[in-house]
Amino acid sequence: MDFVYGAGRNHLFVPGPVNIPEPVIRAMNRNNEDYRSPAVPALTKTLLEDVKKIFKTTTGTPFIIPTTGTGAWESALTNTLSPGDKIVTFLIGQFSLLWIDQQKRLNFNVDVIESDWGQGANLDALASKLQADWSHSIKAVCIVHNETATGVTNNLATVRKLLDFVSNRHISLNESGSADEYKHPALLLVDGVSSICALDFRMDEWGVDVALTGSQKALSMPTGMGFICASPKALEAAKTAKSLRVFFDWNDYLKFYKLGTYWPYTPSIQLLYGLRAALDLIFEEGLDNVISRHTRLGKATRLAVEAWGLKNCTQKEEWFSNTVTAVLVPSYINSADIVKRAWERYNLSLGLGLNKVAGKVFRIGHLGNLNELQLLGCLSGVEMVLKDVGYPVKLGSGVGAAATYLQNSTPMIPSRI
Repeated sequence: MDFVYGAGRNHLFVPGPVNIPEPVIRAMNRNNEDYRSPAVPALTKTLLEDVKKIFKTTTGTPFIIPTTGTGAWESALTNTLSPGDKIVTFLIGQFSLLWIDQQKRLNFNVDVIESDWGQGANLDALASKLQADWSHSIKAVCIVHNETATGVTNNLATVRKLLDFVSNRHISLNESGSADEYKHPALLLVDGVSSICALDFRMDEWGVDVALTGSQKALSMPTGMGFICASPKALEAAKTAKSLRVFFDWNDYLKFYKLGTYWPYTPSIQLLYGLRAALDLIFEEGLDNVISRHTRLGKATRLAVEAWGLKNCTQKEEWFSNTVTAVLVPSYINSADIVKRAWERYNLSLGLGLNKVAGKVFRIGHLGNLNELQLLGCLSGVEMVLKDVGYPVKLGSGVGAAATYLQNSTPMIPSRI
């Protein structure tokens, strides 16, 4: 079947892939070139240094791999762990579920802490497992920072505190031994696919050993690049990890880093130039300003949902995500009908409910290179769709609540003052 695009543009509000800004599209509109020429290694060197900035690390080593977040998951696991190693991991939604499936298929010993969908990671259960692990059999803790299926964000700083002070003993200068003796040595591996470049993320400060993201999320690029950043501790673990890896092997990259050519195999030239433009846009706005903008958009969306009389799938405010909101619908409405009608009638793309929340929620993605007026257009479209499917929404209610908040909180554009 041939689909007609319709007038205007598609309003893309799924939680990834996201809208691609024009400067990125223009930067990618180029021919292939020899990646062994001096130009591409010079470009790559600056990209690697700038990628470290989005992870907020000075000590991490970045890897840019032509893959998706799924490949980045595999790279993080296989470079740092050996088959049979024990992992503690959290099941809170569809994407944590998929990562757990990968962990099991890679033959790790996976200890799953499960929460109801709409809740964050059960960190009390993690604390109990760490406290009982005097033999240090747990080799890694794996956690999804932002679960897009339910709109839940986890507190990574708390996870680090648990790892650092698992014994619950008070460390003082008068005690013999060092603080390191009271830390659990497990690696902290974090899926930041839908958080990095949009939510507060501090790799060094939070002691994250491996962090990863994908190009199609907050970086606002096409799918096709996986970004992994490894701490010195993770690089040391990679020296003895026995998991099989070839395409995702960090050692191949490190060899070419030393040679100054950077690429063990052919990179995507177009995506490299797109990445340069995407990072330039982020740094021009300021990474902290980008994070603040996502905070505003998340708050505005939640205010709209409240004004519609609907509920957030996320059960506590402390877990609210600023990159995606999963909206619960009444039992007499199939949320898939909302997504279908939005696309068919208003050229608006919303996220489906997945797995356990299929038919129960629709998702509004508000991440990437996105501004306040774009979001208000989306919210207006959602109101019309809700009316279409028989939900008694008052048109303008959610838009009005969001607009009132945004009108009072949106700053001036610095470059135009």
